[in-house]
Amino acid sequence: MVDPNGIEGLDAQFIGRVSPTAPRIQAGGHPCQGIYWTEAGKRPKVAIIATHYNVDFSEHYIAPYFARQGFGFLGWNTRYRGVEDQFLLEHAVLDIGVGMKWLKEEAGVEQIVILGNSGGGSLMGAYQAEAIAPTLTDRLPSAGQDALAQIIKGDLYISFNAHQGRPEVLTDWMDASVINENDPTLTDPELDPFNSDNGPPYSDAFIAKYRAAQRARNQRITDWAKAELKRLNDAGIPDRIFPMFRCWGDIRCVDPAIDPSDRKPNWCYRGDPAIANRTPSIGRANTIKTWLNMWSLETSPCQGQPHLAKHDTPALVVQGTADTGVFPSDARKIFDFLGSTDKQIELIKGAHYFEDSIEERQNAADLVGAWIREKL
Repeated sequence: MVDPNGIEGLDAQFIGRVSPTAPRIQAGGHPCQGIYWTEAGKRPKVAIIATHYNVDFSEHYIAPYFARQGFGFLGWNTRYRGVEDQFLLEHAVLDIGVGMKWLKEEAGVEQIVILGNSGGGSLMGAYQAEAIAPTLTDRLPSAGQDALAQIIKGDLYISFNAHQGRPEVLTDWMDASVINENDPTLTDPELDPFNSDNGPPYSDAFIAKYRAAQRARNQRITDWAKAELKRLNDAGIPDRIFPMFRCWGDIRCVDPAIDPSDRKPNWCYRGDPAIANRTPSIGRANTIKTWLNMWSLETSPCQGQPHLAKHDTPALVVQGTADTGVFPSDARKIFDFLGSTDKQIELIKGAHYFEDSIEERQNAADLVGAWIREKL
């Protein structure tokens, strides 16, 4: 029996390309890179593309499952793989466009499915929205503006265990009790989600207070970032990097009664939330421009709703019910945000990457594959 996670009988082609706003570096690396997965010797007419803000998706776990169904799968990376602290959405969209163009012009693909997985959900959602009606033009130099006007629209969109948007997920995960952004030891005990006096279970009053304090923390950082960027620019300095602490504080991870699902209680992607919250993690380092571009609730264009509202192609939302970082309400919001009239939502068994069961991975791939064949 063929291991569905393996590569027996598959071709895996490495691709490296320049971007309209990023050349090949002197050491030889291309800003846009990925691996194209197909059945051995085949040239599929339908392909799937998946990209993340900073995670390397070239060897994506789901690629072999789709390739064995006869689809091409391009696990694609932008210039920001591994360098999240420098992310700018407008350039990432152009980099995704390079992968889309390669599929059409060099791989011989006729129809492309946009797969937005995990954090990549809002990124790929933004790409599709920009292909429909661009809003990022003024953020780009002239060469980038021309390229943005020519990016290729996908034929289908799939949200696959996806977060709503980059600012939304960071804010949901922020520890609201932080007092001083420069000192991870200082917290407000009345807002500390790991103070047993507060819960779990958490009262409705505490939940409301905590969620408001999370949004206030995001805004405080944004206010500082805008003032600090002006101060630096006035001194002739374009930007700076800064750290961020305590970002595994989503009370849903601790209290399973909030947004109930099949997830493991008191658990997050990094294990015990109380321990993970004390270690550097998501958003741990940022340039100021990246904070304002990716994480800020006030200024970021990486929020999901405005982009998803522009979608007009068939869309599928798939959510694993044991996911410890994306919850049923997130999936339902994404479904509601989608402007597509032809849309479907499926809550199925499995964790964030369906990592606990080959059967669950196969079921997820089969569900998506059947939907693609139905729509194309």
